[in-house]
Amino acid sequence: MTARDATFDDAGTIAEIYNAGLATGAASFDATPATVDETLEELRENVGRYPAIVVTDNERVVAFASASRYRAHPCYDGVADFSVYVAPDSQRRGAGRLALATLAQRAEGLGLRKLVSRILTDNVASRALCATLGFREVGVYERHGRIDGRWKDCVIVERLLGEAEG
Repeated sequence: MTARDATFDDAGTIAEIYNAGLATGAASFDATPATVDETLEELRENVGRYPAIVVTDNERVVAFASASRYRAHPCYDGVADFSVYVAPDSQRRGAGRLALATLAQRAEGLGLRKLVSRILTDNVASRALCATLGFREVGVYERHGRIDGRWKDCVIVERLLGEAEG
């Protein structure tokens, strides 16, 4: 498997992988599947400022990780939200780890000082992945949203980068 920067041509596959994650009910509060056009627009909005990475296995995109704006206030310019998704048939093979590790490296290279995310507390695999890559759990948002009518908690994770790390 290899990691590379996502291109606009990857939008369709990224949307497919994201939507497969939504279908599990363990990846996001979002209930609306992503379209190719929405994914393409997000890639365009973030290009040059926030990284987007895909992992390929025999030239097939099997995972992606991306970062985006955390908050609009200038004091948060060095902080980015991140997400990572892996195609169902490629899970537990290192694709997510490679995607997220490469994302962190690219984010640091772009001058970002922190990556943050929220993970559903029962998403054990994502929490373990983040822990192995130096992300720490800093708190829990209780009853942060509903999935299928049930309240779900999510844990907040962060990783400091660059100068902030030291």
